[in-house]
Amino acid sequence: MSIPSEVPLETVSPPAHPKYSIPWVPIAWLGALLFLCYLPILQRLVSQWMNDEDMGHGFFVPLVSLFIIWQMRDDLAKIPLKPNWWGLALVAWGGAQAILGTVGAELFISRTAFLVSLVGILLCVCGTKFVKALAFPLFLLVFMVPIPAILYNQITFPLQLLATRMAEVFLSVFGYPVLREGNVLHLASQSLNVVEACSGIRSLLSLTFISLIYAHFFDNKPWMKIALLLCVIPIALFANAMRVTLTGIVSEIDPTLAEGIFHSLEGLVLFALDLVALVAIHKLINKIYSRTQHAKAPVTVAS
Repeated sequence: MSIPSEVPLETVSPPAHPKYSIPWVPIAWLGALLFLCYLPILQRLVSQWMNDEDMGHGFFVPLVSLFIIWQMRDDLAKIPLKPNWWGLALVAWGGAQAILGTVGAELFISRTAFLVSLVGILLCVCGTKFVKALAFPLFLLVFMVPIPAILYNQITFPLQLLATRMAEVFLSVFGYPVLREGNVLHLASQSLNVVEACSGIRSLLSLTFISLIYAHFFDNKPWMKIALLLCVIPIALFANAMRVTLTGIVSEIDPTLAEGIFHSLEGLVLFALDLVALVAIHKLINKIYSRTQHAKAPVTVAS
């Protein structure tokens, strides 16, 4: 009696996800037309990037956003394309918004109109799911637009006062006699005026953008972006107060050190320390999260 040989089982591989062709050509053509339509607005925007120190990060925003989209190209190719004609309404809305912002001399409205029209083109050509997949890199583009002037003015002065108060405390702790009057610190040999440029808004905006990028590339937990974003505020405020404090200390040694190249280098060094603090906090959050998950894990008892 013969024993039947074992029949090898065929391994069933999961069905491959269908790939769709991303319409790069229509997107490029419509993007070029959009760029030409908004060219005067974009030229003034780039000019502000070049001349406004608060917006020095503006050059990197579209480049980083495009790099993230390029990294997502394989995932984007798996999304079925279902053009949504409501995108045309968004394009029209953006055009009307651009005209309104230009006539009313409201730069924020006219500049964000470009982003509205861009989303409208993607929605019209590729569909809702495609736009949702690009939500993060599209959101990053908001950082290339300066915040409205009215909001900027409402934020900077309170930040100036906060930095002045914190610097007053730090200087007193370090043994330097100081008297605060509004945003002016009266030291033993001179008075230090904490101007608008020392409000910390510049480092706050740049650090906010960097925190989102850092969380995207170095952590896949969705909530980490929000966690680091919340940590940016105290980091930037503390670092800016320390910058004012350090300026006050060195100005007591030599008043020329409180301005010029030394003052700029001081800001760069403290911003680098901001980045170190951001990385350290990220590692601390992950450590706490790992311990929490380990504590929640069920304990298996060997029989």
